[in-house]
Amino acid sequence: MIHLITGGSGSGKSAFAEASIVALGEAQRFYIATMYPFDEESFRRIERHRNMRKQKKFTTVECYTGLKKLQLPSGCNILLECMSNLVANEMYREDGAGKETVSAVWSGVRHLAKTASNLVIVTNEIFSDGIDYDPETIRYQNYLGEINRKIASLADQVTEVVYGIPVRVKGEQL
Repeated sequence: MIHLITGGSGSGKSAFAEASIVALGEAQRFYIATMYPFDEESFRRIERHRNMRKQKKFTTVECYTGLKKLQLPSGCNILLECMSNLVANEMYREDGAGKETVSAVWSGVRHLAKTASNLVIVTNEIFSDGIDYDPETIRYQNYLGEINRKIASLADQVTEVVYGIPVRVKGEQL
């Protein structure tokens, strides 16, 4: 099962995603973290989140680029958070895919989908603010939008979390 979860900043999508994975049972749980730590505050935030997930029996795996190379046990449950960080990493990090970001991320998602019994992917709703952006930001939005559409078409379930309320967009009733 593939479940794509989206929502705005602070919408509650991360808590919903974690609860969704936990509700799937006791299969081995992996949390693929994509936020690259860039300062002391981000290192503290990562450590705090790791400790919170450990209580929920997640094994955290840091993966900033190259998702397709990640090797996890077959049949596990995977929470990938978050797609917007992964896309930015692939676009801008030296070890990233650059102009090949969409194909690199898409290959990685398909690889995880073959490995996992259940794959929950968190992404961000960044497309409805009505702001005119510079061309580079628009390119980022285009890449993320294309990837989100591909994942949504593959997913069994798509949920948008709005003010902490999960709204089913595709798939079974939650």
